[in-house]
Amino acid sequence: MTFPGGLRGDGLPAALSDQRRLAAVAATGLLDTGPEREFDDLARLAGAVTGCARAFITLVDDRRSFWKSCVGVDIQQIAGRQNAARESFCYFLVGLEGAPFAVADAATDPRTSDHPSVAPMKIGAWAGYPILAPGGEVVGSMCVIDENSHPWQPAELATLATLARAVSNEINLRTSLENTRAALTTSNQLARSLQDSLLPPALPSIPGLDAAASYLPAAGGSAVVGDFYDLFQARGPWWCTVMGDVCGKGTEAAKITALARYTLRAQATEHLSPATVLDNLNTALLEQRKGERFLTAAYATFRTTATGVSGRLCTAGHPPGLILRADGRVQRTGRRGSLLGVLPQVDLTDVRFRLAPGDTLLLYTDGAPEARPRPIVPGGPRPVFGDQALATALAACHGMDAAGTVRPIGRVLAAHTGDWASDDTALLALRVRERPPTPSPPAVATRGPIPAPRRA
Repeated sequence: MTFPGGLRGDGLPAALSDQRRLAAVAATGLLDTGPEREFDDLARLAGAVTGCARAFITLVDDRRSFWKSCVGVDIQQIAGRQNAARESFCYFLVGLEGAPFAVADAATDPRTSDHPSVAPMKIGAWAGYPILAPGGEVVGSMCVIDENSHPWQPAELATLATLARAVSNEINLRTSLENTRAALTTSNQLARSLQDSLLPPALPSIPGLDAAASYLPAAGGSAVVGDFYDLFQARGPWWCTVMGDVCGKGTEAAKITALARYTLRAQATEHLSPATVLDNLNTALLEQRKGERFLTAAYATFRTTATGVSGRLCTAGHPPGLILRADGRVQRTGRRGSLLGVLPQVDLTDVRFRLAPGDTLLLYTDGAPEARPRPIVPGGPRPVFGDQALATALAACHGMDAAGTVRPIGRVLAAHTGDWASDDTALLALRVRERPPTPSPPAVATRGPIPAPRRA
């Protein structure tokens, strides 16, 4: 029998060893896997329609035919559900490059009369159609075997062809789904890596202060979003911290985030006024990004003092800062100013704040107060967490350090949303360490009675 691609050295079709075809076979992920109902049902239907006792769905590599389904053959062990390529009729389909193959009397048909499996496998008649990969490669076959000669009817062959296409579609759908999942996983990993690169890997150590931050991505989020925070030294005793939120997602939002972070760091060395720094950032956004995106930010400049922390905070379209006082009171600080990156003239105001030992400043993105539960019923109630609830959660952290403040607030938000974040959420806490009490001078040990004081 002549095959379009010629023969290998062992006399089998050279197409069996085609590397692209073998890659397509491997991509199915079905070699050496157990039986599955979806394939067994199709094989049984093929047997019922043709009146054949045996029906197979096979995957064919360069050396064997693996029986993914083998109706009429009672073999449960995976290792036994296969035979050598030479012993299978499936190599005809591979060698014929996808054309169907059928013999009504295998023992007398010159194409199969000397085939080594005709007698041992009691093959009276055989009919098969190819299983095709998306690229057209023949990865296997849907075939039926009759122990007796069988003049194949056009309706039988047409049904067998339809079932072979159904098998192909099932396999290709699975392959496509797996490829999509892998691509999504890679995309998520890249997105998270890019997001992480826009956040400081660790917050610097500031004498007398505790600092901690957390970042919680939105549920199912695969795109880079614009939430960011930073903490860095400006010059001399002055430090800066910022919490920002860029409108939108994706690489464009990442570009805005990077521009904002580096502009703020550069401007911080020149200006100690947060309002001036944010005003200059607004100018940079308009000049370089042409107003295509806006961002909000809460930016503070501060220094440590003998009594705690003294600083100024400016909020540009951003939620205010929250201060947890050492006595448990929660206060809001900051006057909400203009968004950045929209208009050339912005209204921004510096608000002074002081932190005493035991006080904590919390900055956050709107993902915290606007957190909502997972949508269960379309149009059903989904109450936001709210500003007051956030203040209450912060008050419950009284006496805790910065990390001990950020973690519980994250847990409270997760409880409200059911571990389903509707938006990315960033938190950053700065707490002035409480100074240890000054030890009393040691008492002087004496022996005997304490002498009475002398009279003058």
